Amino acid sequence: QVQLVESGGGLVQSGGSLRLSCKATGSPLERYTMAWFRQAPGKEREGVACISSNYGSTDYKDFVKGRFTISRDNAKNTVYLQMNNLQPEDTADYYCAADSRQWCDYAYQDYWGQGTQVTVSS
Repeated sequence: QVQLVESGGGLVQSGGSLRLSCKATGSPLERYTMAWFRQAPGKEREGVACISSNYGSTDYKDFVKGRFTISRDNAKNTVYLQMNNLQPEDTADYYCAADSRQWCDYAYQDYWGQGTQVTVSS
């Protein structure tokens, strides 16, 4: 069992940056492939980025490639999402998730955090 707590959300102007953090407790983060998802008002939740547990391989959805970077610090049991050049369409609740498998698969996650809100003003 792992508990996930996100932080780092807030209000930022278009073109600005934020770094989200996801702290895991209850189980070593290194056991899990970690992903970030987001859900905008009135829309379905969608995957954003993923980092695998085995080789740290990363995957990004097209709409964040070149702007967002996912990373993990297993010693701190924390996964990060660095978000640069934020745009109003990035406004959403952002969630981290943990998957006990060793590869990225946005369709299934074992554990979810409660989310952190990101608002980008134009």
